[in-house]
Amino acid sequence: MPDTPLAASSSPIRRVGALTLPGFSLLAQACALEPLMVVNQLSGRSLYRVEAFTPAGREVTSQAALDLAAGQPLEALPDTLDMLILCGPTPLAEGGHAALLACLRRLGTRRVTLVGVGGGAELLARAGVLDGYRATLPWQRFADGASRYPRVRLSQQLFEIDRDRLTCGGGTAAMDMMMTLIAAQHGSALAERVSEHFVLERIRMADEPQPASRRSQLGSAPGPLRDAVQLMEANIEEPLTTHELAAHLGISRRQLERLFKKHLQAVPGRYYLDLRLQEARRLLRESDLPAGEIAMKTGFSSPAHFSTAYRNHFGVTPREERLA
Repeated sequence: MPDTPLAASSSPIRRVGALTLPGFSLLAQACALEPLMVVNQLSGRSLYRVEAFTPAGREVTSQAALDLAAGQPLEALPDTLDMLILCGPTPLAEGGHAALLACLRRLGTRRVTLVGVGGGAELLARAGVLDGYRATLPWQRFADGASRYPRVRLSQQLFEIDRDRLTCGGGTAAMDMMMTLIAAQHGSALAERVSEHFVLERIRMADEPQPASRRSQLGSAPGPLRDAVQLMEANIEEPLTTHELAAHLGISRRQLERLFKKHLQAVPGRYYLDLRLQEARRLLRESDLPAGEIAMKTGFSSPAHFSTAYRNHFGVTPREERLA
């Protein structure tokens, strides 16, 4: 029986299946699989053995119209895999996946670690194997997914690792997810060497939001709401009051509050605070600035006020964030 993904294993080799669907993203697939190959190379050991599968055992065509060589057919997927990485397109076709969904349900009962990348994450949700798990979907599918998969604890994070289920929206987030997995299974030093191999500045953390998720929320929003968010983003160090924002936009405070509630399910003050705290988290993680200076740069009147707000929002103090 495979161990959970964040536990060290006594087995020297993990058997990994890579199941790729037509229309997949070449970038996402490479970001999910190449770190496993590189960690083998850098460690000088076979830590992961990857076997290729395609739905019908034939070649599949990527989103970029490039063909991937045929893999083993779906029927050959063994229950003895330690991990299955499922790469699929976004958007995902509504039908035609009955055999695959049945296969995923079977593997889910065998405690195989299931990894969904891009549309692969939504296929795991459709199969029901994410029920009760934290998971994420491609940002374009989040709004619909929240209503279609109510038993999944969906987030808009960069990626999610919850026990033996890993999901990400695709793209380069797949590499951050797999790097985090490698660090948990084989140590952060080896994961950092893999990161350096790919010339990455840093491994992004799971709790960072998908960059496009906020933009997607605002894509069809009224102009005054988009302008309000732009004003907030431009005034992080010296925050404007809700009344000042409304005055800049030429609308009433009540109108502004209604726009935020309708389109962002938040009050302006709370949304603004989240923007400022996300910027503070970025500075804590990516700069050497003292916490007191970061507090000033993100509009907090004192380090104590900043520390309290940060702990209430993220569950850790700024000092604990930096140490982590």
